[in-house]
Amino acid sequence: MTGEGTPELDPGEMAAAVEEFNGFYIRLPSIQRLSFTTLSVLHTLARRSPLRLGELTATEQVTQSAITQMVTRLEGDGLVERRPDPRDGRAVLVHLTPAGAEIVAARRADRIARLAPILQRLSAAERSAIAAALPALRRVAELGESQNQQRGRA
Repeated sequence: MTGEGTPELDPGEMAAAVEEFNGFYIRLPSIQRLSFTTLSVLHTLARRSPLRLGELTATEQVTQSAITQMVTRLEGDGLVERRPDPRDGRAVLVHLTPAGAEIVAARRADRIARLAPILQRLSAAERSAIAAALPALRRVAELGESQNQQRGRA
């Protein structure tokens, strides 16, 4: 406990809980069964489109050739498109297409529909605790993203 009577946040416990939750959460949707890397690219672009191939390589933690092959496949499927970078004519930016955004939205809607009845099985106190933690979890994600971007520039 800290001096204020609130429990200490154990990074190991948080990591274990998030890993357990993620293992369940990423498998929750029953639609658009695509590879995790493919879905990760689509979800990343839904949040941050457009991105250069190098930025996608860094965020997805795959090789340049792997991301190039994936983007080529996704482009062929009509889920992303490459456009010249207006700031650098030699580079391209990868944009999520409306069809790609539709997949992301459909998977989120499916997750919500499958998650809602599970959340209803929690006690009111458990639901309140999760609701209270959401801003802090978003902040952790924001700080982690910022740290990863800084590492990518180093």
